[in-house]
Amino acid sequence: MRRFKKAITIFTLIALILPLFSFNHPVNAVQPNLDIKAKSAILVDAISGKILYAQNPDEPLPPASMTKMMTEYLVEEAVAKGKIKWDDVVTASEYAHFLGKGDGSKVGLAVGEQHTVKELTYAMTVGSANDATVALAEYIAGSETNFVQMMNEKAKELGMTNTHFATATGYPKKDLGKYAPAIEGESVMSARDAAILAWHLIHDYPSSLEFNKTAKYTFMQGQNPRELKNYNFMVPGLIYGNLVQGVDGLKTGHTSAAGYNFTATAVQNGMRLISVVQGTASEKERFFQTKKLLDYGFGMYELVDLAKANESIKGYETTPIKNGKEKEVTAIIKNTFSVVVKKGEKELYKPIAVFNKNLEAPIKTEQKIGYVTYEYKGKEKYDYLNDEIKMKGNMDLIAKEEVEKAGAIRLFFRKIFSVIGGIFTGIVDGIKELF
Repeated sequence: MRRFKKAITIFTLIALILPLFSFNHPVNAVQPNLDIKAKSAILVDAISGKILYAQNPDEPLPPASMTKMMTEYLVEEAVAKGKIKWDDVVTASEYAHFLGKGDGSKVGLAVGEQHTVKELTYAMTVGSANDATVALAEYIAGSETNFVQMMNEKAKELGMTNTHFATATGYPKKDLGKYAPAIEGESVMSARDAAILAWHLIHDYPSSLEFNKTAKYTFMQGQNPRELKNYNFMVPGLIYGNLVQGVDGLKTGHTSAAGYNFTATAVQNGMRLISVVQGTASEKERFFQTKKLLDYGFGMYELVDLAKANESIKGYETTPIKNGKEKEVTAIIKNTFSVVVKKGEKELYKPIAVFNKNLEAPIKTEQKIGYVTYEYKGKEKYDYLNDEIKMKGNMDLIAKEEVEKAGAIRLFFRKIFSVIGGIFTGIVDGIKELF
């Protein structure tokens, strides 16, 4: 009877304790209730990709014109690699003209009309012009089909696992008739993937923000100027420019299937955040739901410096190297290591150094020899956009001074002393065992 009562007590305790443990992997241990009225949403730190809030972040949904972020990325990449130039002249095709006279955002390109790559990029980013977007896609890849294949390849390369592009514009393929690209399905992209794409656009091509933060752009068609207004009404100078300070991108989108979408980025006090909302009910709501996300992020988090540039990390001042005149090299941080933390939690973060394995002389001054990351001892269980972006949030450790390779004689005697030392250590250990 006593054993039975003991067993009941144990099972009761287990029943009480088990609910306190979570065997899932939540985005955050304490997910705030922001009442985001959207099908999906995400808020991330634009340094490390740390997710500060998420709501259904991995469901593939129609992205509409947020698709153009990938087109913009590939335009920037083509310029950076020297494949095209900003002042290259692009001639509008029949397909571009078809989009220029149809439904959706456009600048009304005529067949044979010519504009530079830069002009068309402004039309795409500020005015969300579908005709300008297709003109750019055809100029870079020869056809929209080829360009969309490039988009999907780049999506895989960037780690966008819940994305498929069917057009360069986000325009529904089913509405394009004979101009529809030879790509299966329709375009979908998750909120996480939109944030990954935004992260890379900002980090890989920071000059892209010059396009995205432009409130108004004059698009010249012959002698006729056409004033384009940014569909991102949160850019300073537009109707919702005062909702949140520091908004300088990125891209809106709307179709009947997608609802109203918006990938935003803003910077305050040196801290940049990226937010995404998909499937909101109205044009106005995509901005007000974005405001909820950004207000939460800037209100609850801050950017702090865990370690200063050109200083060593306490406890990790040096690291061993092989075959050098010196046996160790001094390690310092290349640049100040900054981390986004919940306000009041700075003391819960400790910088730690991770050194490259098998470092060997010669070592040059400022050579990368590892990186700085951190240990967090708080209660939150943060997820990240992906591991690659998380790693890029770390800071390089570099050698403070040069270490030359040791000569053959020095290495010979070092090895002899090492062997002798090992023998004496063995003798000492043997004597210890006797007692």
